[in-house]
Amino acid sequence: MRGERSVATAVRTSDGRIELETSRISEEKKWWQKVPVLRGFLNFFVMMIIGSKVLTRSAELYGEDAGEPGKFEKWLAEKKHVSAMDVAIVIGVILGVAFAIGLFVALPLGIVALLERIPNFGDIHYVWRNLIVSGIRLIVLFAYLFLVSLVPDIKRVFMYHGAEHKVITCFEQGEELTVENARRMSRLHDRCGTSFLVITVFVSLLASAFLPTFDAIGNRFLSFLLRFATRLALLPVVAGFSYEVLKGLARFDNAFVRILKKPGLWFQLLTTREPDDSMLEVSLTSFKTVQAMDADPSIEPVSFRIKKDFKLARLEVESLLRDGYDETEAKALTDWIFVAVLGTSRASLDLLKDVDRKDADRAKEYARKVAAGEPLQYVLGETEFYGLKLKCDPRALIPRGDTEFLVEAALDLVHDGSRVLDLCTGSGAIAVAIAYHGKDRSVSVLATDIDEDALSLARENAAAYDLPITFLQSDLLQSVTGVFDLVTVNPPYIPTGDVAGLDANVLAEPLRALDGGADGLDFYRRLAEAIPPHLADGGAILLEIGADQAEAVTALFSSLGKTEVIKDLDGHDRVVKVTRDV
Repeated sequence: MRGERSVATAVRTSDGRIELETSRISEEKKWWQKVPVLRGFLNFFVMMIIGSKVLTRSAELYGEDAGEPGKFEKWLAEKKHVSAMDVAIVIGVILGVAFAIGLFVALPLGIVALLERIPNFGDIHYVWRNLIVSGIRLIVLFAYLFLVSLVPDIKRVFMYHGAEHKVITCFEQGEELTVENARRMSRLHDRCGTSFLVITVFVSLLASAFLPTFDAIGNRFLSFLLRFATRLALLPVVAGFSYEVLKGLARFDNAFVRILKKPGLWFQLLTTREPDDSMLEVSLTSFKTVQAMDADPSIEPVSFRIKKDFKLARLEVESLLRDGYDETEAKALTDWIFVAVLGTSRASLDLLKDVDRKDADRAKEYARKVAAGEPLQYVLGETEFYGLKLKCDPRALIPRGDTEFLVEAALDLVHDGSRVLDLCTGSGAIAVAIAYHGKDRSVSVLATDIDEDALSLARENAAAYDLPITFLQSDLLQSVTGVFDLVTVNPPYIPTGDVAGLDANVLAEPLRALDGGADGLDFYRRLAEAIPPHLADGGAILLEIGADQAEAVTALFSSLGKTEVIKDLDGHDRVVKVTRDV
């Protein structure tokens, strides 16, 4: 249904529910909408576009229960990153246009061209031959409508066509919009598109009667092509003029006008059928939705909840990642993308049979960004860290699971009233985790970073959990005052020479948060010199380290107190713990 300011499409799905999709129409009239004839053709073209979109979307919605995808569908998804439905729709539109031109333009001309081979037929006046072409076109149209009306699916479409007319008539007669009232109405309507089609045929008959037949050329094939071309060129004028005729007939209601409307109503006996109550309900839903949207501009448009086979959606996403990642990595990234998009757990993915089309499309968009080198966490805009969801973007390094071992060790050390300093805080992951899980122990946390952009992100993460963390811009301890019971730090520790060899998605993160100098130990050296005045007796400092750095870092801090290396679950050195002597 199309109103003054909105369009609504209602579809009853295979499981019996009614799905709606709506959109807004611009209220600003275009200049061509005021130009007679031109407005008719262009409006017809616009309605064809709207109709094609509606049919496409309806087909997508109704095709959601297509079952297990076949080999061809899987091949399209994996190699071309498109769905079989998209390909079928494009091919269908092209074939449909070609079929219509062939059936209603080329075929009548071809039949007359064959008749002209009969002796003396070619001597008939060209006007009569043109009228014969139009007569054949009318017969072809009638035969086509009659034959397609015998197809069960098309018959069902024609029943919905009848439901549309009944609902509109019910409204125009001022009746309450109910199934019972709509059922009593006629399924024929004088402003139907079928009437426009019939008027177009008769206008075409008159307009083409005096077109040249190009007999003088002497070449039958070239003559046929020129006739075909002139009739195609005439179509926009015919459509535009027919639109004006239809508008003119709609303004009057007298015996003469009713006679002119009769052929269109007769043809509607073919293009409409008596609908059942379920169809009337669908039509009423669409009509009432348009009414509501036209009356209330604040109503937001909605989209169909189109389902897509999850295996196929998963394959499309995974195939986008195959160029930059091996099979195992691509599968893992695909899983995490769908976990984020669907808001479910990774274990639940194997239980899914289908997903909403919009979710599948969003997952593909995420995959394209990841394939282009953007870290998944940046794409998603968040990451999980120590049971918390943290905002994540290029302002700071992405918090990683390895750092959770440092947080675990820190929480074992905090006590009531602990004063905690988190250096190189970045996204604030360590500070937020300690403050959040240490709330019941009145832990106070100061977090610092040299980069103000990183601090702005850390503030947002702290605010999300309403945590009273103090943030300070400082180059390590340069601007820090006070003494702390616990100091945590995850400094840049990758040797400069190794940075260039990092994965592309890692290089998309802030390089200053990665580069630890020639041997990766620059920040540890600076910290070892500056920390003593800020660490309380009996206090501790926890330092995340890179591979093979445990011995060197331990040596740098050994004069401060007792040192210990904490390993991760894989047995790799992960954190150096230094407890200051009392």
